[in-house]
Amino acid sequence: MEEELLSAVPCSSLTVESVLRVATAGGLYGLCAGPRDARKIGLSGVSQASFVAKSIGRFGFQCGLVSGVFTMTHCGLQRYRGKNDWVNALVGGAVAGAAVAISTRNWTQVVGMAGLVSAFSVLANCTRTENPNNTN
Repeated sequence: MEEELLSAVPCSSLTVESVLRVATAGGLYGLCAGPRDARKIGLSGVSQASFVAKSIGRFGFQCGLVSGVFTMTHCGLQRYRGKNDWVNALVGGAVAGAAVAISTRNWTQVVGMAGLVSAFSVLANCTRTENPNNTN
């Protein structure tokens, strides 16, 4: 049932939905972490509010970027290969991890982040239940 639904929905729609959901979660994290970080560096008043607003935007953008790159890569590979297996998660995680770490311009960090996100993606994909209504 899930595969029929996923094959009917375009990858772009899945990507937009994923970006909106995860960017919102990232923004909420920025809303929670921003005031703590602002107090830690000694900001107050308008400068603290500005710092919190920038934190919300930064975390929301970064989380949305990772989610969008992963979802588009995973979905595109799934459609191209015609399979829904761990390879799609492996490649999607590697591309998403590299997209985040590329701003450091340090190849060691890019490769490390690509490997880390890729490993977590494969782990999440392998532990996913195929049929949650099955009680066997």
